[in-house]
Amino acid sequence: MISKTIIIPCFNEINTIAEIINRVEANIANKDNIIIVDDGSTDGTKEYLSEIKRENILIKFHENNYGKGVAIQTALKNELNKIVIIQDADLEYNPKDFKFLIKPFIETNAEVVYGSRFIGNNNYTRIHLFWHYIANKILTFICNVFTNLNMTDMETGYKCFRKEAILAIDLKEKSFGIEPEITIKLAKKKFIFYEVPISYAGRSYSEGKKIGLKDAFRAIFSIIKYSLFSK
Repeated sequence: MISKTIIIPCFNEINTIAEIINRVEANIANKDNIIIVDDGSTDGTKEYLSEIKRENILIKFHENNYGKGVAIQTALKNELNKIVIIQDADLEYNPKDFKFLIKPFIETNAEVVYGSRFIGNNNYTRIHLFWHYIANKILTFICNVFTNLNMTDMETGYKCFRKEAILAIDLKEKSFGIEPEITIKLAKKKFIFYEVPISYAGRSYSEGKKIGLKDAFRAIFSIIKYSLFSK
């Protein structure tokens, strides 16, 4: 089986961090590793992570909350296995889907694989937050226009890469603008994209969902910026 590195950026996820670690560990092999980056948590997440001493888990701490983009960039500076998977810490994405995410790397010439919440599958998707769904569709459409891709879910939290692909781009975005930045920069370098269906158990804002309207505008700005003014 191809070796994997699971990157988990987290901020104030004390209610879910233990469970997501358990779920990830249940779906990886002994040769795989996990890199967790705590992005300045103040709710006890940092203290919980400080107590973890496991050979296959590397934990990095930010003193301040810089954003998901910076957390991912911190993780990428460490030793990586052949496949890199970004895993959110909030339980919206199920690590049981790892087997679907890595399948194109094994069976095709895929260099980038996105898990889509919007293509037909036998998995489950929570039905809620209509306007969040519409915003996602709009952002994906705009990104497709600039990249000439036909993605269904650019904003997905499940983004997977061959190590050589993700290390070939220089990331700059601090927060959720990292999603279109990664996509556009990889597309510009002509890496081969695939999508696979995944499960999705989206949170409500009362349950801790963090992405909001300002992040949507930042994503649009990032799409234009990295499409027109970046290599």
